[in-house]
Amino acid sequence: MTRKIAAVTEDGQTLSSHFGMAPQYVVFSVEGQEVLSGEKRFKPHHQRHPDHRAGHQSGHGHEDMFAPIADCQVLLCGGMGTPAYQKALQAGLEVILVGGEIRTALQAYLEGKLSSDLRRVHQH
Repeated sequence: MTRKIAAVTEDGQTLSSHFGMAPQYVVFSVEGQEVLSGEKRFKPHHQRHPDHRAGHQSGHGHEDMFAPIADCQVLLCGGMGTPAYQKALQAGLEVILVGGEIRTALQAYLEGKLSSDLRRVHQH
């Protein structure tokens, strides 16, 4: 059975430490432990500004940020705020919070050697 795993990134190589700021996903189609393909998908993201927290208080829609990966089952991310984390879980995603290179994290996940670090959920 083919699964889809999304990795949130700013540069296409490493997992972003802040989900909301990252402009893209890399989505992998996998079967068993084999990666069949990968593609970049752009996502809505916060613009960097001095008072980033004001955006969170205004109730902007994190749901839109998950729309490009509606066909995915897993999300690899270096870190995210509590609201985004909750929305990801509500969207049915298995969220794995870990840092580093995307390919390294993906391989570790496929081998069952990766666990999520909930300390990477940012409190706003």
